[in-house]
Amino acid sequence: MTDRMFRLLELHQKLDAAIRRTRASRFADPMEIARLTRRKLRLRERLARLLPQQPALSL
Repeated sequence: MTDRMFRLLELHQKLDAAIRRTRASRFADPMEIARLTRRKLRLRERLARLLPQQPALSL
């Protein structure tokens, strides 16, 4: 695992924790949850680009 991938995975975990904390708060801000979720999805796309593509199985 490269250093860059490790940092991105770590950030992904932090964003996931932030989303859980925001949802658990008494007055959860839906805009903040949406912003964090979009950021997490963009990060997931970046991680997917770093992973080597595996060939599809032929049936």
